[in-house]
Amino acid sequence: MEAMEDDSLDVKDDHNHNHCASSSGKVRTYHSSQLSDVTTVSQPVCAPVSGGEPGTRRGKQRSGTTGGSKFMDSDSGSENSEVSETDCTVPPAAAEGKFTLDSTSKFLLNAMAVEDYRKNHWPNLEKAIDRLLVQNPTDHISVSYAQIYSYIYKCVCQQHSELLYNDLTSKITTHLQQVSTHLQASPPENFIENFNVALTQYTASLQCIVPVFMYLNKFYIESKLNRDLREDLMKLFADHVAEKHVNTLMPLLIEAHSMPFQVQPSTMASVVKGLYSLRPEWAQLAPALFSGFIPQINPPAVESLLSDYAAHDQKLQMELSMNGFPRGDQSRKRASDDS
Repeated sequence: MEAMEDDSLDVKDDHNHNHCASSSGKVRTYHSSQLSDVTTVSQPVCAPVSGGEPGTRRGKQRSGTTGGSKFMDSDSGSENSEVSETDCTVPPAAAEGKFTLDSTSKFLLNAMAVEDYRKNHWPNLEKAIDRLLVQNPTDHISVSYAQIYSYIYKCVCQQHSELLYNDLTSKITTHLQQVSTHLQASPPENFIENFNVALTQYTASLQCIVPVFMYLNKFYIESKLNRDLREDLMKLFADHVAEKHVNTLMPLLIEAHSMPFQVQPSTMASVVKGLYSLRPEWAQLAPALFSGFIPQINPPAVESLLSDYAAHDQKLQMELSMNGFPRGDQSRKRASDDS
């Protein structure tokens, strides 16, 4: 019996040096699950820090209870390494103050980024847009497209897409209002030609502006607004230029169409096709005019009206002949087989 008691005294001390004895003087063996419970109680309790990731910390503690991580391992004798000492020692009030400081810092950084956009990025882009808008189709303006592309790329990456889009449309709107004012002062005999110059110049400018704003178009206009940059900019021309002068322009086009070569055919075709591309419904204001340049404006031909179509063609040929446009040398016409 004494020998057995000596052996029991040797195993009283477990591997964690916890002296655990029962009231009956016998040795009580602790299993690993019981040691985990004891160790859990001995760990310091960390209050959740406001503004942190409480869900993440609670999840780690629960996983430690069931999975035996470092935080809950009785053999390690140490706390979880992912829980810092400041989380356990800093009071909640101080933690809340820390979160408020982080939000203020983010706000200040964002304000600094906007200020940098206003001082550096947009002024350079504005100068380039000015030069592209006033160029003629035959001019070759020295513009660094790579630099413009770089500025736009930085603006999009710094979350300034909406700001950049608003500045771009506002800039072009102001330019188009000036174009409209210039057209308003144009004399009637030059109005069609001046309108064609304004439309051609603006279309040529968009062929340069739209490609360099590709990142803005792809990652903001198409993805968030579900629109296209070129369509938006052409709509600006329709709203601020064409719509304001269509009532003046249409009678002049009808008159010029009734008197061939009063206006160059290329100019007539450019203006009529341009108006149709801007607003297809404008074709209903002068179907006969638009049908001469746009296919399928008029309803399809009907067999019962073939005689009317032939009479209309004969009338047109007679009008051309009376206005000094002969039918040409008929002597070189190939003789028919019946002759």
